[in-house]
Amino acid sequence: MGIDEPDIDPATFLEDIEMRVGEIVSVEAFPEARRDLYKLEVDFGSDILQSAAGLTNYDEKELLGRQVLAVVNLGTVSIAGFESQCLVTGVDGEEGVVHLEPEREVENGQRVY
Repeated sequence: MGIDEPDIDPATFLEDIEMRVGEIVSVEAFPEARRDLYKLEVDFGSDILQSAAGLTNYDEKELLGRQVLAVVNLGTVSIAGFESQCLVTGVDGEEGVVHLEPEREVENGQRVY
């Protein structure tokens, strides 16, 4: 496995992508979706945004109150009639998607850089 992506200009790193820390305040099953997803509400301090997230290897109660890293400026995407307003980040793990979170609790809405 190699990292084959081209280098970018450090001055423009994260210039277009706005990532923030938020806290999951609501988790619902999403049986209407074609993929295995949850409907999440994520509190970013000044705003609460919705996300359709593939974190279903976690129990719903396990996700409540956890902080996540999310891209908040991608616009809204409609998934089976649900308006997903942010992208909660994760990586593929052996048992499904593993969400990314800060090492320690920080204030909701803090920008990732």
